[in-house]
Amino acid sequence: MEQIKTRRTPLYATHQKLGAHLVEFGGWEMPLCYTSIIEEHQAVRAAAGIFDVSHMGEVSIRGAGALEFLNGVLTNDARKLRPGQGQYTLMCNPRGGVVDDLYLYQEEGGDFLLVVNASRVEADVAWLEGWRAEFARRSQVELANRTGELAAVAVQGPMARGFIDNCFSRGARAASALKKNEAARLDFAGRKVLVSCTGYTGEDGFEVVAPAEVIEAIWNRVLEAGGPFGVKPAGLGARDTLRTEACYPLYGHELDEETTPLEAGLGYFVALGKGDFVGRSVLAEQKAKGVSRMLAAFKMAGRSAPARPGYPIWSAPAGNGPVGRVSSGTQSPSLGVGIGMGYVPPEYAVANTTVGIEIRGKQIPATVVPRPIYRAGRMGGSS
Repeated sequence: MEQIKTRRTPLYATHQKLGAHLVEFGGWEMPLCYTSIIEEHQAVRAAAGIFDVSHMGEVSIRGAGALEFLNGVLTNDARKLRPGQGQYTLMCNPRGGVVDDLYLYQEEGGDFLLVVNASRVEADVAWLEGWRAEFARRSQVELANRTGELAAVAVQGPMARGFIDNCFSRGARAASALKKNEAARLDFAGRKVLVSCTGYTGEDGFEVVAPAEVIEAIWNRVLEAGGPFGVKPAGLGARDTLRTEACYPLYGHELDEETTPLEAGLGYFVALGKGDFVGRSVLAEQKAKGVSRMLAAFKMAGRSAPARPGYPIWSAPAGNGPVGRVSSGTQSPSLGVGIGMGYVPPEYAVANTTVGIEIRGKQIPATVVPRPIYRAGRMGGSS
């Protein structure tokens, strides 16, 4: 059987020079960590970290029919966007299951940019092309997969705003002036790059989408400008512990084509009142009747091995049987205990409910907590 070759981002040589431990992720060879997951996690929480997110996909959508088309295939209301704004949204199938979760940005001139998950690029482009073929104004919608020509980094942490302006030439707005979900085109070495106030860690910070040929220079500039502020390179390991503490979903874990946004607790990003879109009828029915399972966050009681994806969730320690399974689990560097998320019937998703996580044949007590499990500046399930 022919082995599928993993792809490498434009920062691969940089990761090698930094001594990164490289692993396969979504078909890409990516850094798991450079020093240790805990050290990199704590750097992001206390100061700042820079992540290579060039494995993510980018799809541009433009034309007179772009807005109408997007509003018909995405769950959020794209009409709320103005140039220089972004929104988290989802793409669903007719059953309401999630094809992908993504970010949509509106740029100057009315063009749109979708940033999609690494493992879903080809599937997403095919999905969009399929729906465009059925769209009445398809001649007014242009789709372009720009994943090969663009690359990206994420600069995350409470100190990021203090040095980000030293990385880019000031445009109409300074990067540090951007608020949550705002974006601006700024100059770097004569090239326009998209800087957005978004991220996947629960911390303040920015994501930068740029031409692939300048991403290494941007990476080096961030490390230079952020050095006095404590910035460190961070890998997938810290990215996962950070996003789990913040209860951000990961496609293939919390989200898939058999799971709806309402089951995942993402109803805020489903605009049922905007008109018809793919999957709306199923989601509207779920909204009216309720869901049969819900995503719950939990903290382990005391010291134990961390929960891992696939571990059974019992109704209680020594309960009558599994009622769900862990979708994500890890040891929280910020809290010092095991944490995770998993799908359970709604009655077991209530805060302060005690459940049992089966670990190596034993049922370990855990407590359901509000999401996020950790919020910057506050700990332990505050909402």
